[in-house]
Amino acid sequence: MLEILSLVAIGLALYTLNASKNSAQKIGDEVMRLKREIEALKAGGVTVPSETATDAVAETAEAAGEEAAATPVPEDFSSPWAAKADEAETGRAIFGGGPAVPAEAAASETAEEAVAVPVAAPVKPKESFESRIGARWAVWVGGIALALGGIFMVKYSIEAGLLSPAVRLSLAAVFGLVLMAVGEFVRRRTQPLIANAFQNAMIPGVLTAAGAITLFAVTYVAHEFYFYLGAPAAFALLAAVSFATIGLSLLHGQALAGLGLLASMLTPALVSTSEPSPWSLFGFLSVAWLATFAAARIRRWQIVPALANGGMLLWVVLYLTSAENVEVMPVLLAMLVLALGHGLVWPGSITADDMPAPSEAAPVGPLDRLFAPPAFAVSLTGALAMAFPALLLASSVPEITSADYGFAIVVMALALIGALRGWAIYPAILSAVAAVVGTVQLVGLPSGGLVDTFGTLAPPVLDGAASLPVPVLGPVPANLLLVLAVAYASVGLAAVRLRLSGSGLFGALWSLLAPAVPFAILAISFFNFGNLSFDLKHGLLAIAFGLAFLAAAEGFSRGRGEEEGLFVPQWTFAAGGFAFLVLALHALTDGLVTTLGIMVLGTAAVFATRVRNWPVLPWLMAGAAAVVAGRIAWEPTIVGAANLSKTPVFNQLLAGYGIPALLLALSAFELRRWPGVRIRNLLQALASLFLLLTAAILVRHGMNGGVLDSSVPTLGEQATYTLLVIGASAIMMSLDLKSPSPVFRYGSMVVGGLSVLSVLSAHFIGLNPYFTGELLGKWPFVDLLLVGYLLPGIAYGGLALYARDRRPMPYVTMLALTGVALVFAWFTLSVRRYWHGEGIADWKGFLQPETYTYSVVWLLLGVLLLAIGSKVDSKSIRLASAGLVLIAVVKVFLIDMSNLEGILRALSFIGLGAVLIGIGLFYQKILSGKSGTGEKAELNAPS
Repeated sequence: MLEILSLVAIGLALYTLNASKNSAQKIGDEVMRLKREIEALKAGGVTVPSETATDAVAETAEAAGEEAAATPVPEDFSSPWAAKADEAETGRAIFGGGPAVPAEAAASETAEEAVAVPVAAPVKPKESFESRIGARWAVWVGGIALALGGIFMVKYSIEAGLLSPAVRLSLAAVFGLVLMAVGEFVRRRTQPLIANAFQNAMIPGVLTAAGAITLFAVTYVAHEFYFYLGAPAAFALLAAVSFATIGLSLLHGQALAGLGLLASMLTPALVSTSEPSPWSLFGFLSVAWLATFAAARIRRWQIVPALANGGMLLWVVLYLTSAENVEVMPVLLAMLVLALGHGLVWPGSITADDMPAPSEAAPVGPLDRLFAPPAFAVSLTGALAMAFPALLLASSVPEITSADYGFAIVVMALALIGALRGWAIYPAILSAVAAVVGTVQLVGLPSGGLVDTFGTLAPPVLDGAASLPVPVLGPVPANLLLVLAVAYASVGLAAVRLRLSGSGLFGALWSLLAPAVPFAILAISFFNFGNLSFDLKHGLLAIAFGLAFLAAAEGFSRGRGEEEGLFVPQWTFAAGGFAFLVLALHALTDGLVTTLGIMVLGTAAVFATRVRNWPVLPWLMAGAAAVVAGRIAWEPTIVGAANLSKTPVFNQLLAGYGIPALLLALSAFELRRWPGVRIRNLLQALASLFLLLTAAILVRHGMNGGVLDSSVPTLGEQATYTLLVIGASAIMMSLDLKSPSPVFRYGSMVVGGLSVLSVLSAHFIGLNPYFTGELLGKWPFVDLLLVGYLLPGIAYGGLALYARDRRPMPYVTMLALTGVALVFAWFTLSVRRYWHGEGIADWKGFLQPETYTYSVVWLLLGVLLLAIGSKVDSKSIRLASAGLVLIAVVKVFLIDMSNLEGILRALSFIGLGAVLIGIGLFYQKILSGKSGTGEKAELNAPS
């Protein structure tokens, strides 16, 4: 059955070849006949209407088939005898060789215009089923049949024993060569006529591909089954077939190049030796890869070179993960070949002007041009083919010798491509990703030790004695990481200089990568391998980086005016230089000095606005405050719990929290004339937040006997969080006032609402010392009640006052009532502390004098709130005062009447009456004296 199918396939292929040859001959004859007729008409001086030429072409197309009719008439046939006639009278060109007739031209103008449109831009009809079957699928199936025919002939001769193996293989090889020769013969005879119509079903290419497959199969069988060829000879023959196929693809198209590439990538897998050589493997793969890219450069292909990148990546991954003894140098040379091939061969120096222009229906913006560069598929797959091996090498340290150096070299090769070529957006991005991720993989060794003077891993030492032995697999490349950071920064700065003039967006991207990647590498190296107390090597290098990037910001900013808008390198380089100086402070100082040094750096940046009007400088102070806030969150004691002084107020906390607050306030004052009001408001809010935090932390330190941290939740800790949340709400409100934003607007109210819920659940119930029995501290007034109730109450009052007329009235009222409730709780619990000491738990019950004191204090608090509400004209505070007075009245009549005895009961009622009368007089006098208010009009209205 297989033999019959093979014969049928060969017959179909020969028939197809003959039919195509006859069709080509007919088309050529018809075209030449039409040309002779038109030249004769030219010589006779007769104007040829466009309809005549169109009908003639249509008749020829019908005779040749639907595909030929769909193909436009080549310009070469019409342009030699196209001329202009009577441009002054008719204003357009017509066909003709002799003197034109103006009257006829004018009369037929409308008809000629109607016919000229479809001739100039014909609409290709939908391909018919007959065309698909006869002109395309027959070619594809025929090529497959020819290839299988050669293989099946060999198989049949083997099974029948007709010929010797050598003769069979020789005949198959001759068959393959004949197929390739026939393909070349057919290409020369038919390609100029049918190439445009059937580019993806070219008969010459299919025949050549069938011959290449046959030769490839013959060579492999001769080596693998009959042992006629040794491994070197078989490898050489397979490589020759592969390279020949790639070379012929220049004539037959991209599909044949893909076949040659596939054969090249399969050759090392098909031919193996007892002692495989990685040099031979990657040397051959590199040559095949270069051959593919050279062909792609000539023909502007993207699919085949992208597949070549994928094949190279697959081989590298297989080798690095499966080989027993991995050699890095062959892999490294292959990666360098990839880098040079992409940079010099394809895409090489190509630009967007060298590629086809995009259609008008799909406009291209700056970001589209940046992230969809020329030869997009080639650049992306090439970057991936280099980035993944780099990460594999980084993860193989120290099992594979010199894997760390291979990782660094491949990363820098990617970075160089990204810096030197305008299309290399993906090599630039993936070089940064590979550098940072690979560095993380390098430091993730199973060591847990420190780094000695020579940059090698040493076992950790605890309390002066060596701990249990740690398996040290090899030296950690700490110094190599520092060299990588320096090299990447140098390439990044050069890339910004090169790319800014051509592509502003690409230059802006490099201005971000240039400081960010070295900073990440240096920070990872320091925090994993450095001495966190004092590390001179990392510290000095960080200072050098910081000064270099600040100098770069100065150099790139020269000659630019303020009216030119946002200049990204100025922002990124200045911020990067500042970040490196902050890292240097961490490396060269410790504890309180580091915290204060960061804030001094930020303050210096603010004062630098006097000499350089850079918008980025004030924001560096905000960045410094963020870093200090992170340090406080990591270590609230600033200097460590063991080193924190127990002296109340005058201790390291006062400097660690208070000095940053003062520097923030000073910076905000320095920026009082700065045009950007947003940063000034932010610094003011941060100064207020740090000031509240300073007060809260000093109070907690004093009331806990010099200890801040505790594993048991306390009211003091919760109060600190409450103050922070209140400050955050105020910060977002300040930002929204000067730069309206839905995020800041609704975010400030959400944060404020969450803080109110936290107060209700924690301050009044969960952590209330009346229920928990938590001791308040030995110092009256400066105790847990102050930080847990009075300070948050005042903060809520200030926030409500700040939000007044800026936020919805229900939100402001909620804040004010929360503040009143906290102050009320402070007064109430302070009374209980007065009678019961620092322990105010509920199991102690109530004393008669204590009960009477509550009434007095609540009445006085109601009067105080009434005065404050009238002063600030806050109706919510006045209503809160009325509520307190009502509570006091209810308490006097329901509790004091039954629990108090003697003079206390009488004094309670007398005091209540006096206060109520005083409140009435106060309302009559204060509210009646307010001019221009609705309340006065209401009071003076006639009955």
